[in-house]
Amino acid sequence: MNEDPEVEMSKQSQTISSGGKKLSVEIYRIKGTSDWSLEIVDENGNSTVWDDLFASDKDAITEAKKAILEETTEAFIGPADGKGNDKWK
Repeated sequence: MNEDPEVEMSKQSQTISSGGKKLSVEIYRIKGTSDWSLEIVDENGNSTVWDDLFASDKDAITEAKKAILEETTEAFIGPADGKGNDKWK
């Protein structure tokens, strides 16, 4: 029987608001591993996941904040129906 791996959420995960838009910055790893994944989820359920892993959760939140500042919050907001078509970013 295959069981889903247990996921550990980082305390660095947080919601970032700008211009009336909210982004959920989710930092997590599979329990027992050392590297962290980074995902930004918009208010419509669309997500952007980094291909690279991070050595620490602090590195991941730093990257998220840097990306949001450089690209703006709007760059991470997808279609209202939550069904991305790869044209919104």
